[in-house]
Amino acid sequence: MGERNHLAGEESRYLKQHAENPVDWYPWCEEAFEKARSEDKPIFLSIGYSSCHWCHVMAHESFEDEEVAELMNETFVSIKVDKEERPDVDMVYMDVSRAMTGSGGWPLNVVITPDKKPIYAATYIPKERKYGRMGFKELIKKLKHQWKNRKREVLSRSESIISSLKDERQIQGTMDSSTLEQAYSSLESAFDEEYPGFGAAPKFPSPHNLLFMLRYHELTGERTALRIVTKTLDAMRNGGIYDHIGYGFHRYSTDRQWKLPHFEKMLYDQAMLVLAYSEAFKITRKEKYRKTVEEVIKYVLRGLRSDKGGFFSSEDADVDGEEGKYYTWTEEEIDQILGDQSEEFKRSFNVKTKGNYQEESTGEKTGKNVLYTTEIVDSEQVEGMKSILYQERKKRKFPGRDEKILTDWNGLMIASLARAANVLDDDEILKEAKKGLEFILTELKDNSQLYHRYIEGEVGIDGMLDDYAYLVWALLEVYRAGEEERYLDEARKLSISMVEKFWDPDDGAFYFSSSDELPLSKKPVYDGAYPSGNSMALLDLTYLWDITGDRTFKKKAEELVDFFAGQINSYPSQYTMFLTSYELFLKLKGEEI
Repeated sequence: MGERNHLAGEESRYLKQHAENPVDWYPWCEEAFEKARSEDKPIFLSIGYSSCHWCHVMAHESFEDEEVAELMNETFVSIKVDKEERPDVDMVYMDVSRAMTGSGGWPLNVVITPDKKPIYAATYIPKERKYGRMGFKELIKKLKHQWKNRKREVLSRSESIISSLKDERQIQGTMDSSTLEQAYSSLESAFDEEYPGFGAAPKFPSPHNLLFMLRYHELTGERTALRIVTKTLDAMRNGGIYDHIGYGFHRYSTDRQWKLPHFEKMLYDQAMLVLAYSEAFKITRKEKYRKTVEEVIKYVLRGLRSDKGGFFSSEDADVDGEEGKYYTWTEEEIDQILGDQSEEFKRSFNVKTKGNYQEESTGEKTGKNVLYTTEIVDSEQVEGMKSILYQERKKRKFPGRDEKILTDWNGLMIASLARAANVLDDDEILKEAKKGLEFILTELKDNSQLYHRYIEGEVGIDGMLDDYAYLVWALLEVYRAGEEERYLDEARKLSISMVEKFWDPDDGAFYFSSSDELPLSKKPVYDGAYPSGNSMALLDLTYLWDITGDRTFKKKAEELVDFFAGQINSYPSQYTMFLTSYELFLKLKGEEI
């Protein structure tokens, strides 16, 4: 088809996936905003990532459609953003979406003015009216009419939305051990006793909740906290969310039981779950947790490790537009591959004649099976059958892999590897952590400046808070595992740079970005799919105070706690990684919990 829009020169795999759309996409750049101003058009900002299933669905339905593209090109200047490349852009407009609609997700579609203020926000939009939602074609026409005929009202509304988000006041309050008790109580209440985990469907691993509960158990002796963690870890490891053949965890479970996964695999999930299972092994000494840690690391090293040492971002859920195609099996396939052994395998992993897998959007059975079990099956015979199936599965077409290397997510993975090496007393895992760390320090750091993204030798995008906070954590964990002073020195220097670049000297706490190109400046502390930069900065500052004895780190940690205390007290269980860091901070201060 050939190149059709302004994304052709971009490095991002996600942007390249849209480079041949008939939509005249631009990357996030001043040229696009200037075009919108000169032509007096609103901007259609669409944010997603390469392994996002619903991003692909909307792309196939609408962005590849000539009729829809013509409407978009007439009405908007259209901008595509890879959320993993530009988490600062994503963070601002995700907050906008939640403020305007009460929810968020990807693809995130926001219509904005040429000066970047929001008019409309939505996630997936079907091409035609369905699922109770206005169709995209109908929506475009409506927005075009509003811009042309009610522009003053539209602009006034966009101003008020930004003003309301800017006017968020720091909530006053103090934090102490009672905040930890509130968080624990809230998580205990949210715990699903029947299908262990937190909440109903869709069910997410939420490893930072588990890390908080483990630390809470260690500090208070609360046995229920440990029981909640171990039951959840067991349920996830046995469920379909775990890849029993090739290892690693899928993104989340579409059902309450952990059986039916959304199949994409993210680097940050592997990192945080390695950490959770490692900490559980440290406390319980149960071999099944060691085994899980070793298997997930095996997947990461063979599936997401680049030749140069860094770690790739993700693997797709889809193959040829079919979600889970690479991972699911028919009973007939299992019988043909395993022969006489298949009956035992089918019993162990719940393989059904009519299939057990339901397609996410329709709920219909596909005739295929997701593998899950009621308990870890750990016999040589079963391991042999899994190996046979793994070799057969490798013959299939692989899911797409996003080979960008991100400093922040690599920091998470390296820190988790180092922590696992320490807990498991495994020098080989520590070597892998150091290999990843040396890649980041060599390729994505220039003196005290970090960069966010590396793709095939091309480095770009100034580092943001997460890049600094996660990499400092990685340096400190590698130092704690091997006590090489150069890693501690590097962590200290980068922490000083982090404070210089992102700390608000007037009110306190860390901004996510030092750039002023967005209409809002955010100080993230909510722990979502992975920990917030402020949560990790608190851990870094606490570790540095503990290791070096430098009280300037303690003072900054105290200021960080003071800034967020009121906000966290209002709903403590949403900030469990911050509270995990706070638990360590209180312990080092010698305070009773």
